[in-house]
Amino acid sequence: MNSLKIILRRRNSCVLQCRTATTKKKIHDPKEEEDLPIFQFPVSKSSDRRVYVWGLAETGALGVHVSHGRGRTKKSNSNFQFAWHPLRSSFCEKFDVTKIACGYGFTVAAVKTNEQHKVFGTGINTDSQIGYHAPRMGHPLETLLSPAPIYIPYRSLETKITGLAAGRAHTLILTDNEGVYTLGNNAYGQCGRKINPKEEYRGSMVSHNIKTLGRESIIDVCAGQDHSLFITESGKVYACGWGADGQTGLGKFDSQGPPAPVTGDITSEKIVKVASTADCVLALNDRGELFGWGNSEYGQIPMARNQQQVNSAYALVNFTKGLGKIEDIATGGSYCLVCNDSGDVFVWGFGLLGLGPNVNHTPKPKQIPPPLFGRNEFNPECMVKNVACGIGHLAAITDNGNLYLWGRNRHGCLGLGHNKDQHFPLKVSIGAHVLEVNCSVDHTVALCKPFV
Repeated sequence: MNSLKIILRRRNSCVLQCRTATTKKKIHDPKEEEDLPIFQFPVSKSSDRRVYVWGLAETGALGVHVSHGRGRTKKSNSNFQFAWHPLRSSFCEKFDVTKIACGYGFTVAAVKTNEQHKVFGTGINTDSQIGYHAPRMGHPLETLLSPAPIYIPYRSLETKITGLAAGRAHTLILTDNEGVYTLGNNAYGQCGRKINPKEEYRGSMVSHNIKTLGRESIIDVCAGQDHSLFITESGKVYACGWGADGQTGLGKFDSQGPPAPVTGDITSEKIVKVASTADCVLALNDRGELFGWGNSEYGQIPMARNQQQVNSAYALVNFTKGLGKIEDIATGGSYCLVCNDSGDVFVWGFGLLGLGPNVNHTPKPKQIPPPLFGRNEFNPECMVKNVACGIGHLAAITDNGNLYLWGRNRHGCLGLGHNKDQHFPLKVSIGAHVLEVNCSVDHTVALCKPFV
């Protein structure tokens, strides 16, 4: 027994010696840490862009859809009709998007490229407003669920897209040296060409080119519901399309085919921006003064005779007196929205104006309280830089890239996570710096740049 204990004791001592030898701590060498490579996380370039979309999805206007893949039931896919939160579009990951525009149920985007396909469209295409797309000849698609290239007969592949605008069923594409290309419905002359009552727009391959106006280059475009507006390099405004509410500003209420110069108080002004979403138009000159024409059923264009349709440009200098120098303008279905050089926002007309649930009409410009856009004692320098309007909802972008939305929340177009109307501005949760926003009837698209 004693000999057995001696053997076990010796064995345990050997095990302990082996264990001590194998767990000996390695001496730390500081030089090894210095020689290790530094991992650099990827940082986005200043030119990188992201596109976020939300609102009604079943028209295809968002360019996103849920495929019948693994882990998803047919029932869950068929219910994907709305996006109540901003969704990051994968399209922008493949292309360098520079411009966006929203029409009634469709979206167009311009990309930076030297190839033929410079503009893409998605959504409703009943009038070929986003080009001709057919899986086989004679069977054109009336709805596109994902962005598809729009064929435009550019004279040079070096041509760049500098502006986009979209109406109810027509699209305007502004280039740097080839003028404007128009496509889609021309029933009222909104594409800037002669009206043909017998023309069929479904499956149309027609695109029209407006090279110059008054022998001047075109520098900006704007699309209302069924009318179009153009600004030349000298600041003159031309219009075409439906004129029943005076929205063409040509001194008449008839439809106009080829663009003609807008009459009235802006004939001697240098206009730098025009805004229209429905049938009311605002124009801004280089001194920050405001002009308007078109539908005025809710006092959007106040005149001494209380006209409900104004068919020529009318100066609103006295009406906007005291607002400061106006920097940006927007119009909706029944209201107008502007911001001045101090970053203050003013609204007038009828609708969910952002003044609370008890105010749905104001005949004079009323300021929306600045704290609603983030200006307070902790952030006193916050300013609104840009404004935009859809038919029923309104938007504002601050200088630090925050987006605020309010108004009618049709199909979740406010991106707030629900479909309830919003009576005052509320910040939208987007993980990027918002540069531009476009509002339609029931969807919204934002062009952003990454934070990092």
